[in-house]
Amino acid sequence: MIPRTAAETLKILARGYPVVAVTGPRQSGKTTLVRAAFPQKPYVSLEDPDQREFAQDDPRRFLGRFGDGAVLDEVQRCPALFSYLQGRVDQDRRSGLFILTGSQQFGLLSGVTQTLAGRVGFVLLLPFSLPELQAAARAPTDLDELLYCGQYPPLYDRDVSPLHWYADYVTTYVERDVRQMVNVQDLTVFQRFIRLCAGRTGQLLNLSSLANDAGIAVNTARAWLSVLEASYLVYLLPPHHRNFRKRLVKSAKLYFIDSGLAAWLLGIQDAGQLSIHAMRGALFENWVITELLKQRFNRALVSNLYFWRDNTGNEIDVLLDEAGSLRPIEIKSGQTMRREHLAGLKKWCDLAEREEASTGRAALVYGGDDAQRRSDIDVVPWKEINSLHAQG
Repeated sequence: MIPRTAAETLKILARGYPVVAVTGPRQSGKTTLVRAAFPQKPYVSLEDPDQREFAQDDPRRFLGRFGDGAVLDEVQRCPALFSYLQGRVDQDRRSGLFILTGSQQFGLLSGVTQTLAGRVGFVLLLPFSLPELQAAARAPTDLDELLYCGQYPPLYDRDVSPLHWYADYVTTYVERDVRQMVNVQDLTVFQRFIRLCAGRTGQLLNLSSLANDAGIAVNTARAWLSVLEASYLVYLLPPHHRNFRKRLVKSAKLYFIDSGLAAWLLGIQDAGQLSIHAMRGALFENWVITELLKQRFNRALVSNLYFWRDNTGNEIDVLLDEAGSLRPIEIKSGQTMRREHLAGLKKWCDLAEREEASTGRAALVYGGDDAQRRSDIDVVPWKEINSLHAQG
């Protein structure tokens, strides 16, 4: 098992909350993580039809079997349990009693917010981070290979090709979850929709254009995108509100939680194809965004990531909002560092200085190997992406 950074966070939360919930995309390692972090607790999967039927028919007796709590996997499959969990933890009052996992925001979060508010510590677990793979000596040393493979755990503990695994993943999990959450009558249309989303990785979200290209209504596109968000497959990066007296775009930017899934949806069949693909830069940007998200989520923190773009085309790929201090980060996929790559950062920093805005040290993440310092800008190679957290 590759150790997870979030394991220590889980144990800390379990000392302060009666319930700890781990959510995230399917196959991101939630079950493996909670069973390793809490090996003394009984484990029950509510994907099991017999266990689910028992929990639905007699939730009080179902929970009564676990005097010292338990790990309840995919708990959103049995919404009736949440009210009984509330009564149980309120009566018992011990910390770390129940550990819950779930793969759908709608099911898990709605159940928690309605019945267990204030009693639950949350961790959002995404696929492996690069530092986790590096610590286990399992990280690809080639950037294109990393972007193509992605970082879902099964790709690192099984002898399976990304090409086959992602095909099975979409069929087995994505389409099943979609059917559970929304009425999709024609899966072919939905498949076209999600592939069109992959083609818009790193772009401003334009629902009208997306719906038109997919041949569906705008409201349908909005509902399907919500399903992809709820299943932790896509992430919408919001624009920052700081305008510096300029008009800003208000649309979010679309990213996938894993670059490998996006690459498969784009029809990329090996790392060699990716190296010359038109979407390589967008996939690298996608990867950097998700690595920064993992740094936050593994510590049970909410995202502090934004982008900034005004109506004249000035843009910063990422702004880290750290207690009001904005740290600008640009992303370039090329292996060679060029002076013009820094122009956008310098322009933004000059603008922020004129407006007397509080800013952190600017950084540029690129696809090369050498760390550099250029004036007041840190140039960070992709393999050292975690250093941004240390400096931030």
